[in-house]
Amino acid sequence: MKQFIYETMYILRPDLGEELTDRAIAKYQELLREHGATNVETQHRGKRRLAYEIDDHREGIYVQMNYECDGSPVATLERMMRLSEEVIRYLTVKQEVRESEPEEEAAPAQA
Repeated sequence: MKQFIYETMYILRPDLGEELTDRAIAKYQELLREHGATNVETQHRGKRRLAYEIDDHREGIYVQMNYECDGSPVATLERMMRLSEEVIRYLTVKQEVRESEPEEEAAPAQA
């Protein structure tokens, strides 16, 4: 199966403590790995002010995950986030596929 590169940005409730935030991040990373995602990289962007109020929250904890998979784990991840009380928004973007360039044959040396 073809592997694609995905980026999921999600916002956690600002009232979660540091321990609950770390637990939520680990839970989503593990979910992706269990469903076959590779190269899971997470960036904790910290608490930031939202552009507009969401569910009575003016701030949120931003987290970005980049990973490679065939696409099947994305639906599972988004379903889990949709049902979660700790996630207030999420967005997944499929990025360009890294094409491996064909190796050019070396021209014979001219004497």
